[in-house]
Amino acid sequence: MAATVTKIRFREPQIEMAHGAGGKASRRLVEGLFAPLLFGASPTPLGDAAHIQINGTRIAMTTDSFVVKPLRFPGGSIGELAINGTVNDLAVSGARAEAMVVSFVLEAGLPTDVLEAEVRAMARAAEMAGVRIAGGDTKVVEHGKADNMYISTTGIGRLLPGVEIAPQSVQPGDKVLLSGPIGDHGITILLARGDLDLEAALQSDTRSVFPLVDALVRKAGAGVRWMRDPTRGGVATSLNELARDCGHGIVLSEEKIPIRDAVRGACELLGLDPLHIANEGQFLAVVSAEHADTALQALRATPGGEQAVVIGEIRPQPESAVLVTTLYGGNRLVDMLVGDPLPRIC
Repeated sequence: MAATVTKIRFREPQIEMAHGAGGKASRRLVEGLFAPLLFGASPTPLGDAAHIQINGTRIAMTTDSFVVKPLRFPGGSIGELAINGTVNDLAVSGARAEAMVVSFVLEAGLPTDVLEAEVRAMARAAEMAGVRIAGGDTKVVEHGKADNMYISTTGIGRLLPGVEIAPQSVQPGDKVLLSGPIGDHGITILLARGDLDLEAALQSDTRSVFPLVDALVRKAGAGVRWMRDPTRGGVATSLNELARDCGHGIVLSEEKIPIRDAVRGACELLGLDPLHIANEGQFLAVVSAEHADTALQALRATPGGEQAVVIGEIRPQPESAVLVTTLYGGNRLVDMLVGDPLPRIC
């Protein structure tokens, strides 16, 4: 019997930087090539973590790679980022990170003190997040082949009781919550690269968001429909993915979205939309209208969540799209990130 040939929809002749930026190109690659070949006829819904069942026990599992340049930046470094990013992917899937394995790809010639600093940063971040490093792997490649260091992580988490995260559960009338100011990480990395003659008192927001998620779930778990940490592609890409998956419209109020002046100013100078800029210490949540006030109070009462805010709501229209009501009373559709404006950010 002849083997079944799986058809793929990805027709682009080569991989470009944009395919790793988390926007439209990334989605085309994942849905058009990876999903049909690896997931088969019943693809797993795309999200920050997979929920799987082993002998009757459900766990959350996620994997990620970190290729940030420079390795160290105001507010954090690649080691800390690798731990927090994995913990956060589990958190917004409704799980507490329990264990993690780590792989290093190191470039020959990397100074030992640089590596030691990043391993120490990882250890501190893991201790703060309450996650155990259970194992790992190391590879070394030729000089000039790895931007000094790449880190890959895989995390396993225990599901939190009382919450089910699914785009399909999102309904018109639900509220969109944001845990704090957006764009800090992406703009910090861009400035730290030294490619632009700009200065700003800004630092990455990298941190574990689990304490905020835990507080939200404990107080409003029954009303929490969906969560996501808006990393690559920013808030706009995360919400566009949700709009497409749930089939409803998402309407945001621009004046309610917290953005620091330094981030806003840098975006204006560079022609970037803050909604497309990566974050590493914030998360989005969709909560039912009757639980929205309780959810917001829970976030604001938790250290680090004082600036949490409701930024919009789910509506029947525009179908499968994100609409922003501007400061001047107009409306604009916001699409997923197109291209790769901020390379090596996470």
